[in-house]
Amino acid sequence: MTSDVAAAVGYQDPPPRKGFFTDTSVCIGCKACEVACKEWNAVPEDGLNFTGMSYDNTQSLGADTWRHVAFIEKPAASRSSVSLGMPTIGPPTGGTPTDRTPISSDVQNQAVPDVVAGQSQNPGTPDFQWLMASDVCKHCTHAACLDVCPTGALFRTEFGTVVVQQDVCNGCGYCVSACPYGVIDQRKDDGRVFKCTMCYDRLSVGEQPACAKACPTESIQYGDLDELRERAQQRVDTLHAAGMADARLYGESPDDGVGGNGAFFLLLDQPEVYGLPPAPVVTTADLASMWKHAAVAAAGLVVAAGVAFFGGRE
Repeated sequence: MTSDVAAAVGYQDPPPRKGFFTDTSVCIGCKACEVACKEWNAVPEDGLNFTGMSYDNTQSLGADTWRHVAFIEKPAASRSSVSLGMPTIGPPTGGTPTDRTPISSDVQNQAVPDVVAGQSQNPGTPDFQWLMASDVCKHCTHAACLDVCPTGALFRTEFGTVVVQQDVCNGCGYCVSACPYGVIDQRKDDGRVFKCTMCYDRLSVGEQPACAKACPTESIQYGDLDELRERAQQRVDTLHAAGMADARLYGESPDDGVGGNGAFFLLLDQPEVYGLPPAPVVTTADLASMWKHAAVAAAGLVVAAGVAFFGGRE
């Protein structure tokens, strides 16, 4: 059960673990999630810069970017289109606007086919395919940031999420280098770290996170993690059946290097295309072994020093 992650740190009868499922196949890049996150959490402006990376003005997650919408322009060698299930009025029938045949209500309400593999639904579309995805902290099951934090500023909530207490953070930065995804970042003005809290204050009163609330296409879905994983697999099966062979889940498996994520994704290409590590591993996995070897080495030095000292006196 996914609630075990909270029970393991001492919570009595915790609620089911909560999480995010981000379905990138229906992300339209509107950035409503970024805006909602900033407004609710009072996250500072992160630089309205022209980066040259398509329409991406922030490039990555950071202390002032808790949600980041990536815009990836992919060559259309094997392009495919995914429908949002929205109604269409069909292609123009020719002629001037005044003499075209009126479009019937049946055509107006006709759904766009789910997937048209290898084709563009608009012949005038440029020769690239948009891959848009809203990235966020993964709220790992085995969170290295928790392992290395010396002050307890990072803690596991009863919902299984990972939250930073800024008033406890001393700015050491250990968690920054420990995160296998490069999510946590320090603010330059004071050195403390900041990241997504999955709107812990909203969860505590039964509300969903601001980003999920604002997402117009339900690309960002919030709920019980077990249920989200089932829903995500069904979505992948649907896309595979429709011809989207590259559709895959990322971060959902409890058997991966971080024990599965509380925030996972449906991708339409390799993780590297989205700037995600292909096989993340918790960076503290070998920490106990490292300390053990260090202790053995230190003991060896003490013994060698003792032998040298007492042996020299003879």
